[in-house]
Amino acid sequence: MFKQNMMSPSWGERVQSDLANLDIKSLGRVGVLLGGRSGEREISLMSGNGVLDALLSKGVDAHSFDPGLRSPIELAKEKFDRIFISLHGRYGEDGTIQGLLELLNLPYTGSGVLASALAIDKIATKRIWLSSGLNTPEFLELTANSDWDAVVKHLGLPLIVKPAHEGSSLGLTKVKSVNELQTAYVLAASLDKKVIAETCIIGDELTCPIVGEGAHAEALPVIKIIPPEANYDFHNKYFSDETKYLCPTGLAPEVNTAVQELALAAYRALGCRTWGRADVMLDQKTGKPYLLEMNTSPGMTSHSLVPMAAKAAGVEYADLVLWVLSKTLHNQASHKR
Repeated sequence: MFKQNMMSPSWGERVQSDLANLDIKSLGRVGVLLGGRSGEREISLMSGNGVLDALLSKGVDAHSFDPGLRSPIELAKEKFDRIFISLHGRYGEDGTIQGLLELLNLPYTGSGVLASALAIDKIATKRIWLSSGLNTPEFLELTANSDWDAVVKHLGLPLIVKPAHEGSSLGLTKVKSVNELQTAYVLAASLDKKVIAETCIIGDELTCPIVGEGAHAEALPVIKIIPPEANYDFHNKYFSDETKYLCPTGLAPEVNTAVQELALAAYRALGCRTWGRADVMLDQKTGKPYLLEMNTSPGMTSHSLVPMAAKAAGVEYADLVLWVLSKTLHNQASHKR
């Protein structure tokens, strides 16, 4: 069960203690990777610039680096001591940049190569979650030759079609009739070779950030998302002020606990580390939470969700950024051993 020892310091209190004892100079020269080559480049630039400003405000020797415009050779020449990854989507959140940083022997924020590669692949992620007995909507991988009637018969309507390796709702369609399915597939396939269809869970949209690693990982407060017209698309995620975020959620305590337990189990099953965010749907009929996906390089824009949950736990944006970066000191020491 998800329980917190009331006698032990909270995560927010431990963050403040960690930062109070942190020698900023020990972080050295820090590179903030932002931009990149994915469809989420615009959001990555927003996240990365927020992270960069936060680190500079804390006295860190931080510098931006855009791998969408500059080569790995230039990255090596920068002589960074560690990296804060503010890239989203492919070529930043999929294990590729993590592999490069491993080869360069550069400590970096977030999950490692394998967990990053697994988490960005929605099909691989679902298979791992299902093998671990975790709730996630039923799914099928689609191809141009899929039998659309059979897909609908298996998954029901409405259903969701989306690229297997994209985030931020790019290429996502809510399909309400079999006649819409092929068009939805073509849109998703224009962004990714692998396309997934899954049963659409109707209910509350929730998200739960996770921090830490392994047995020491823990869930932060759950956030309830209320987008206009129940449409949490790219615009409503990042640019609309109409989307409402509730933290606390207003849900029963046992529901929040169930979501936190599920998110934590999902994070551990993929082998994630430092931080991540599980997106969850709460079925309005059964009350059961269902995992949608795991984000291993969470957004850090003004509309982003991990900073909201961290603030609810007593940690402000700049402190969250610095704490995440400080975890690279531990990862560096573990790697050397």
